[in-house]
Amino acid sequence: MPKTQFTVHTTLSPGEVLGLLTDFGPERPEKWPNIDDAHFTVHELGATTADVTEGNSMGWERSHYAWDSTAGTVTVDTVESNLWGPGSGWLYELTAANGGTDVHVVLTRKGNSLKGKLIGALIPVVGASALGKQLKSVLRKAEAA
Repeated sequence: MPKTQFTVHTTLSPGEVLGLLTDFGPERPEKWPNIDDAHFTVHELGATTADVTEGNSMGWERSHYAWDSTAGTVTVDTVESNLWGPGSGWLYELTAANGGTDVHVVLTRKGNSLKGKLIGALIPVVGASALGKQLKSVLRKAEAA
């Protein structure tokens, strides 16, 4: 099962990062580059959980989000996807550090289609670099807001 992990630092507090990761308002596609309006639906939103479909024309997934502000974690488990099967998902661990937050990310992908398996094969090779840059960009925009 392809997996990658990386850590990004931001000047945002852990609470602000948690808020960014779990903000499922209509502006979410504007904040996250891999989400477009056509592939963004909030099915259910609770105090510490969400059932959300997000993605774009290349790939989408319906995921179950669960977060714990005390532990500083957000888990995202894939429920359904055109690319990824069960066992796929994200784990975000937020740690206060150097006047901001270290965001440690673990991504696990299990392709459920040929396209998913091909993309999944690249994740251990280029995933940390590409996804780390993308997350840095999202965090920098939030810092500037």
